[in-house]
Amino acid sequence: MMQQRGAGVDLKGANILITGGGGNGVASGICQALSQSGARLIINEPTEEKLDVVMKRYPDAVPARADIGKPEEVRAMFDRLDKEIGLIRGLVNNAGIGLSKPFYEVEEQEFDNLYAVDVKGLWLMAKFFTNQLLKNQVTGNIVNVSSVHARSTIARYAIYAGAKAAVEGLTRGMAVDLGKYNIRVNAIAPGYVHAEQNYALISTWTDDPHGWVRHYIENEQVIPHLIDPLDCGNVVAFLLSDRSKSVTGQTIYVDNGDTIKLTGFMPA
Repeated sequence: MMQQRGAGVDLKGANILITGGGGNGVASGICQALSQSGARLIINEPTEEKLDVVMKRYPDAVPARADIGKPEEVRAMFDRLDKEIGLIRGLVNNAGIGLSKPFYEVEEQEFDNLYAVDVKGLWLMAKFFTNQLLKNQVTGNIVNVSSVHARSTIARYAIYAGAKAAVEGLTRGMAVDLGKYNIRVNAIAPGYVHAEQNYALISTWTDDPHGWVRHYIENEQVIPHLIDPLDCGNVVAFLLSDRSKSVTGQTIYVDNGDTIKLTGFMPA
């Protein structure tokens, strides 16, 4: 389906749908990597305002407005895309909502809003994407975006960590369901990917967000440098390509070794 090109991957001509593709950080790296690989970007956002921003970055991309937590909007989006551009061969479930708050203080509406996007939205997108592949008897690939919080987390992140753990469980289960159709499902789990807007969130648990970031990079990661959004995008491109044709149901942690380390452990 997607042929190799040189030392990288070649996704030329492949229609790839990215949810939450208008954001910064990981989203920007995914779009950059896929664009460089020759893919035709189809970028989903819930509002026209957010789409206008990303269309300035990628004027050749196809805008796809829909609230992915609402089945009727997802169905309408896929119907529209089917008429306008035809088959979509790759899906990147990148859209997600964060939440930094002790679980016992989280309001029901906050919980529902997060799971509506991070879990239900991912499932809905995968469902409609898969059905258009099966209807046309073609193969394709799904890449879900998880997080290091699915494996190890920090205070105030219980609800978010639970949602991302669900993402990894869905990734494995969907891979089992779809393997017989030669449709692969994998995930990436980014570590700390820096963006300026991160400081506002980090300020919810520290009075020195800049110092927290420096300490994290220098002391918590095995490799002490910033993770570039493109690092995540390159792994997504690999998983969407035939270079990973025997890889399914896996989560690749793009975290500079964060989750493999025993923090604070001192041998006797």
